[in-house]
Amino acid sequence: MPKEALSRLLRNAARLIEGAKLLGVPMLVSEQYRRGLGTTHPELLALLPTETPNLEKLEFSAWSAPALASAIASSGRSQIVVMGMETHICVYQTVRDLLHVGYRVHVPQDAVCSRDMENARVGLALAERAGAVITSTETVLFDWLERAGTPEFKAISALVR
Repeated sequence: MPKEALSRLLRNAARLIEGAKLLGVPMLVSEQYRRGLGTTHPELLALLPTETPNLEKLEFSAWSAPALASAIASSGRSQIVVMGMETHICVYQTVRDLLHVGYRVHVPQDAVCSRDMENARVGLALAERAGAVITSTETVLFDWLERAGTPEFKAISALVR
């Protein structure tokens, strides 16, 4: 994983987690094959509320893992923001499957990465062709916020500075 890409992912994933906590947006974590690949980065795990579901999967698509699909469906949300690693594999396959079952999916391009930058570009292009909205962390945060002049606006503005 290029160091710069991982650093950018961690910084923007942290912003999205903090914004989601602030605005009450539900979150869940999926981890691909913990024993072989490890867990979510400790910096991000430390930011998550303790009640955040953290589910292991062997399937590349989170939607293909029954426990994850159930957690997503029970959220009651129609729009999903997907971030994480291996844009061309897990992120893309999750996005494709979520779109197939009717979710509107947003992928912040600055909160995903792959070990190879070309694969990351391919994954984003495939996700967009499948129907995902390719966006950015700031766009997602301010879209969740919807308006200025609130204490939440001040907090979100501080996150992106």
